[in-house]
Amino acid sequence: MRYMLLIYSSEKSMEARSPEEQDRIAAGHRAVMAETGRCGILKAAEPLEPTGKATTVRKENDEVLVTDGPFAETKEQLAGYYILDCEDLDEALEWAAKIPTACAGGTGCVEVRPTRALVPQAG
Repeated sequence: MRYMLLIYSSEKSMEARSPEEQDRIAAGHRAVMAETGRCGILKAAEPLEPTGKATTVRKENDEVLVTDGPFAETKEQLAGYYILDCEDLDEALEWAAKIPTACAGGTGCVEVRPTRALVPQAG
């Protein structure tokens, strides 16, 4: 079953980290990507640009409204994701615990959510 591991962290705390700490975190992500790749369960993984580079699209009554910036003001922002094809939730949770930006006792977390297939209708 596929799981999406959504990585939330504080952009302010990431910016405040030293270049060495940022390199250590990036190396941790590369290690998780390499290990899940060797296991054959890695389907995708990418960091996201800061929320200041986001664009939000809303649609109401067939009218489209496009605005700059994130969807909502939050203390934590979606920083990246992994999509892994795991045996079960327990395996997905084990991988989530290896992601180096998980919590650190303060801001940030990894949300693990199963995906579901959207089957196109024949037509």
